[in-house]
Amino acid sequence: MSDYNAPFEIHVHGQVQLRPDVDFNQLQDALQPLWKYAGARSLADGAESAYEDEPGIQFDPKERTLQMCWTVRGDEDFRQSLDDMCMSLNELAEQGAAIEVTFYDAEFDEDEAEDEDESRDDFLMLFVGPTPAAIMQVQRDLLVQDVVNLMERHFDGAELGGVVGEIDKLFSERFDALVSSLEIGKPPRGSGGPGGSGGHGGGRRPRHLH
Repeated sequence: MSDYNAPFEIHVHGQVQLRPDVDFNQLQDALQPLWKYAGARSLADGAESAYEDEPGIQFDPKERTLQMCWTVRGDEDFRQSLDDMCMSLNELAEQGAAIEVTFYDAEFDEDEAEDEDESRDDFLMLFVGPTPAAIMQVQRDLLVQDVVNLMERHFDGAELGGVVGEIDKLFSERFDALVSSLEIGKPPRGSGGPGGSGGHGGGRRPRHLH
């Protein structure tokens, strides 16, 4: 849906460390929701951003990294493409990573807008990773960074150990709850039945924990 009349310019930004065995074809399949949405026939064709000064989608096989600084024109339905991409990238990621997505309202003109007019700009933070623990580690690190940066305006960094400890406690409790929920779906030991099931958090900002 690469349309100049599309209501949004959508910017995808992030870096994902990939497993050593990941090749270009696997990455092309994982990123198909993005380049296909842009109207391309392949990753090579769709890797270029809508803006020439952005590097677009880049795969470095030597460093095993996926780098995204890529803009596409689209609509709200692009969110489904993002969900599909994250599900696929989970299988290729070596460690947890955050992906920032910004929806810019292409129809909003700040200079001409009336006082009651509001922009439809939106921001999403998506997470991918090989395990729920890897994803939660990235979430934890980002939250600690944000909280420390905010509180250092008023306190010395050395005073914030207790705050960081409380954040770690919250994530530890969340992880324990997730493990418990997965254990419920498993059969008793020795039953020989199939394993348990997984899931991902919902809400406005998806947490892809598959």
